[in-house]
Amino acid sequence: MSIGEIKALFDNATTDELPDLIKEYESDERSGVVACIKKAGKKLEALQKEIERTEKLKEFERKYESLGYVCGIDEVGRGPLAGPVVTGAVILPRDCKILYLNDSKQLSEKKREELYDVIMREAVATAIGFNGPERIDEINILQATYEAMRDAVSKLDPQPDVLLNDAVTIPGITIKQVPIIKGDAKSISIAAASIIAKVTRDRLMVEYDKIYPEYGFAKNKGYGSAEHIEALKKYGKTPIHRNSFITHFI
Repeated sequence: MSIGEIKALFDNATTDELPDLIKEYESDERSGVVACIKKAGKKLEALQKEIERTEKLKEFERKYESLGYVCGIDEVGRGPLAGPVVTGAVILPRDCKILYLNDSKQLSEKKREELYDVIMREAVATAIGFNGPERIDEINILQATYEAMRDAVSKLDPQPDVLLNDAVTIPGITIKQVPIIKGDAKSISIAAASIIAKVTRDRLMVEYDKIYPEYGFAKNKGYGSAEHIEALKKYGKTPIHRNSFITHFI
């Protein structure tokens, strides 16, 4: 086979197929083939590192799985000037094989979207909780976040036996809770929850951008960017702005 044909074989091979390809062509001394084998080896090495990283993220899930269903919960949108706070709750299967789960802020938008689909397809259960600007202004952002978390948990079927939370302990819940500092980078379930919450909220802010295009919501997602603050001063607030967050600007 030509080097080009062999390269195409390697480029189109799955990671499961690469070891056999490497073995088949390892005696081929042509520089192009050697380069293909080297590239494939690096790809397999990176995959192995990701598998090991993911296994470490299951530490808390393994610790509490004997109690029943373990659920990760996280929020996005506590800081923006506009839009809701959104919480995600995810119960992953015990033998979860999903790779690349991480704190949603550490992932590209494209990767979050890809993982969202995988999580929604493979999770035992998922749920989203919301609280909008009016409720945030009424009871404050922390209490609105707790309320949205309780909302998300209540929607899960099956109900979880243990909650792994990103740093907080949610009041008003009788389920066992385990608060984990920086949990979205330490627990695979919390990471998954952060991703579905982030993707859900981002999609919603893109829709709001179509209604209120002056504020740049598709880009800033409601956070206080220079463009957003300038628009607030020029056009005033919208129905999705948090009155208690914008007193310094208008």
